[in-house]
Amino acid sequence: MSLVSEYMPIHAVNDADAPSGQCGESHLKTAGLLLHADNSDALVYLARVGLAGKVRLVYIDPPYGTRQDFTVTPERSATISRVNGGTLAYSDSLSGEEYLGFLRERLTLISDLMANDGSIYVHIDVKMGHRVRCLMDEVFGERNFINEITRIKCNPKNFSRRGYGNVKDVILFYSKGERFVWNEPRKGINIEAAQRFRSIDRNGRRYTTTPLHAPGETANGETGKRWRGMLPPPGRHWRCTPEMLEQLDKKGLIEWSSTGNPRKIIYADEVAKKGAKVQDVWTFKDPQHATYPTQKNLEMLRMIVQASSNEDDWVLDAFAGSGTTLVAAQELGRRFIGVDASWKAIQLAAERLVGYKLIDLTKRRQLHERVERKNFASRTRAKLLGQAARNLSSSRC
Repeated sequence: MSLVSEYMPIHAVNDADAPSGQCGESHLKTAGLLLHADNSDALVYLARVGLAGKVRLVYIDPPYGTRQDFTVTPERSATISRVNGGTLAYSDSLSGEEYLGFLRERLTLISDLMANDGSIYVHIDVKMGHRVRCLMDEVFGERNFINEITRIKCNPKNFSRRGYGNVKDVILFYSKGERFVWNEPRKGINIEAAQRFRSIDRNGRRYTTTPLHAPGETANGETGKRWRGMLPPPGRHWRCTPEMLEQLDKKGLIEWSSTGNPRKIIYADEVAKKGAKVQDVWTFKDPQHATYPTQKNLEMLRMIVQASSNEDDWVLDAFAGSGTTLVAAQELGRRFIGVDASWKAIQLAAERLVGYKLIDLTKRRQLHERVERKNFASRTRAKLLGQAARNLSSSRC
C-alpha cells in the first residue's frame, strides 16, 4: 500500500521535482509537513520550497554513534530493546569522524532553515555530548550557547560494571542569534514542603528573606553607589538601583535586622502563584511502554515547544522518530515539520497526528540513483568502445 493511500492526510504530494518556489506557498499554509526522506535531502528540499529562515524552533534526537541497529516488535519497542528478528526502526551505523561529518552536514542545513530569532535543542548521550558540543560551537558559534541541560532519563540502574550508573543524557541548547524567542517556563512549587518560608508577618503571610546584594563590584554603575548611607559589602553590588531599593522599602518589602542589615522579603503565596524557575537539570524519564526505540517524554517536548516558540511558528524535528515533537507542537498550536528515513517511524508518527501534508522524497532519490547508474553504465560502455576502436586502429597500423 502506498504512503499516500494508507494515511489519507489533508493533502499528500510528491512534488519534489517542482521548480523552486512553485510548491512552497502551499506548504507555508499547511498545519504541518511529514516527510519520508533522508533528512539531508529533505532539508535541502525545504529550503528550496520557501522555508529557509522560517523555522523558529528545532529539536533533534539524532543517532548517538553506537553502531547498533534498533528494532521494534508488536510486543516490545522500549529504548534499550534490540530484538533479533524484529522490524528495523533505524540503523545507528556511524561512529567517530564519520558520524560527526554526518551530523555537521545536517546541522549546517538546519541552520539555513532557522529564523534569526530561532533556537535549537540537540539531544545526545554523554559519550558523544562533548564532541557534539564542539560541533555546535562550530556551526552556531560559541556566543550562541545557552545551556547544557542534564536530563534524568530513567530510574537508578544496578548493572554490574566498574563505574557509576548512568541515568542521564544531555540536551544542548543554542540560539541562532543574540535575540531568540523565550517564554519563561515555570514549575509548580510545594510551599508546604518548602522549609525556607518559616517567618510569618503580622497578617499571617509566610515569607523568607534574601540578600539585597549580589557578587561582583560595580565600578561606576548605580548599583555600586551608597543607599541610606551604606555601600554594598566588599566584592558585591546592590541587586537593583538605590532608587528601586527605596521603592521596595516603601512597599514594606524590606526587612531590617536589629543591627540594621536590610533583606528583601519573599512571600510564599507569591512564589506559589508564579512558580519556580526551571533549572538545567530535568527529570523527564523515557516512556515505560514506548512505541519506538529512543522515544522521548512528551511532557518534556511540550515544555521545550512552549518555551522556545509561539503559536503558528514552524517547529522542525529532522530525526522525527515516532513524532513526539510533532505531537507537542500540534497540541500547542504550532506548525510542524517532521522528517525521517524510516518507514516504520513515518507510520507511527502519522497515526499520532491529524491534518498534515505528507511528502515522500524517497522515490525521487531512487529515480535519481537509477538515472545515475544508467548514465554511468552508458559512459563506461562508450569508454570501452572507444578504447577498443583505438586498439583496433593501432593494430592495423
